[in-house]
Parts: sequence; C-alpha cells; structure tokens
Amino acid sequence: MTALFRTLPKIYSDDGLNKYLQEIRKYPLLEFEYEVDLAKKWHKTKNLKAAHILVTSHLRLVAKIAIGYKGYGLPICELIAEGNIGMLESIKRFDYKRGFRLATYAMWWIRASIQEYILHSWSLVKMGTTAAQKKLFFNLRKMKTSLKAYEEGDMLPDNVNKIAKNLNVTKKEVTDMNRRLSGPDHSLNAPLKIDGEGEWQDWLVDEKPDQEILISNLQELMQRKDLLSKAINILSPREKFIMTERRLKDKPKTLEDLSNHYKISRERVRQIEVRAFEKLQKSVKNLLVKQNLDREDACDYFG
Repeated sequence: MTALFRTLPKIYSDDGLNKYLQEIRKYPLLEFEYEVDLAKKWHKTKNLKAAHILVTSHLRLVAKIAIGYKGYGLPICELIAEGNIGMLESIKRFDYKRGFRLATYAMWWIRASIQEYILHSWSLVKMGTTAAQKKLFFNLRKMKTSLKAYEEGDMLPDNVNKIAKNLNVTKKEVTDMNRRLSGPDHSLNAPLKIDGEGEWQDWLVDEKPDQEILISNLQELMQRKDLLSKAINILSPREKFIMTERRLKDKPKTLEDLSNHYKISRERVRQIEVRAFEKLQKSVKNLLVKQNLDREDACDYFG
C-alpha cells in the first residue's frame, strides 16, 4: 500500500487546495458492477492498478470529509493526507461480497483516521479516552450553534446543562472543553524571541504514534468488535439486552431502569448481568483460542 500511496495526487499546503480539488475531479466515479470487479481483482491478485482506480475514484469523498474538520485549526492538506491513509486501509478490508458500496464502508475509516490525527495533534487538550469525551470534542461547536450559544467566554449555565446532558458528560467537562476550543490559536512557527532563533515547534516532542501504529490500533478495534458481535450471540435475549444496555452503550441504563423494564428486582438484574458477563468473557476466550491468539488477550476485552 505504501507504493500505492506514493502514486496519489499530493497537496503540500492549503494554498494548493483548489488545484488539488481540480486534479482529483478528473478521476471518474465508478459504476457498482465495475467497482465490484476491481475489488475482486485486488483481493484475489493484489492488482495495484485495480486498487489505484478504487482509491482515486474516492478522493473527492476524502476531501469532502476532511474539509468538514477544518474548524479544528489544522492544515487541510494534512487532514486530506490522513483521510487518504484511511481510504487505503478501507480498500484492504473491504468485503465486496456483502453487496454494499465501497464509499459506505470507507467513510468510517476516513473519519477514524482524521479524528485520531486531530486528537493526537491537539497536544494542549488533555482528551479523555471515553467515547463520550471524544463525542464532546467533535460535537461541541455544532451543539453551540444549534443552541445559538454565541456568547463569548464561558457559556450560560442553561446551555452547559443541555450539552452535558445530551452528550453524557459532566458540566465541568463541557466548560473546560469550551475554554480550550475557544482559546487563541498560537502559531507553532512563531519565534521564541523577537530577536532570537528557533520556533516553538522546535521544542515540542512528537508524541503522535506513526501511521503504522494508528492503523494497527484501528485493526485491533475492528477485530474486537467482530469478536464481540460473535460472542454475544451465546446469550439469551434477556441477557443480551441487559448486557448491551449496562456495558456496551455510552449512556448505560441503571439497574432501576432495567428492573422496571422486566418487572424484576434490581438485585436480580445485577445477577443476570454478572452471569452474562462471565458467559461473554468465556465465549470471547474460546473464539481467541480458535483464532490462534493468546488466551491472556481476552482479558483486555473487558478490563
């Protein structure tokens, strides 16, 4: 894939965005049947020409998604480059036999690659790792607009409450994130001193993992989701529902909620949850063994 990446059109600065957009328009969109034929050639023979056509026909999609993230203060050219890497990864994993279009599948990988890059690049923002905190980072501006929260500085308490409730985070997290996103963007190319040499960026340590590590993490995430979707099928409908609502959602339901739903005691709900968790953990371990993976890796799926 490295060789394929080198053949793609390049954008070296935001000044060249219009030229880049004009260049990628020359690549035609694909008919469904032709797309499937190309995907077959790539997966069966690793035909780089077929992969190149698949990727280049979706460069406009990558650019459109990348431009949607321009509000985070990073160069569009870098966001597009990261999106293109996500596009390449989607080609490697695309299963044409499922009958849906490549664009539908690729959008997830493109966004994931761009979002990971943004999160790691915002070194001054101490982001949490929960889905809710990442959702706050990427949705705060949009929610402020929908609430018409145009006030400078801290938001009104009522708006903070609405956003915190909607995104399942604390009011303090909303306020802190708003301050970070509202703060001035200091150029890393600014000199350290008026009459001195060197720039701020010269003193920064690049803690962002290289792309191989990022792709590896994304692959691991997909593998975990696939294993979990298979393992959870051993549970009864009630166990599956309780496990999903209690452990697999950003906004987990309380024991009281599920007690009312099933007309049973909270203690009974807790017992079912514990039993389902144990069954699910055992099922994941068995699947890992079948895939010739280390049994100890199963512990990482549940903490």
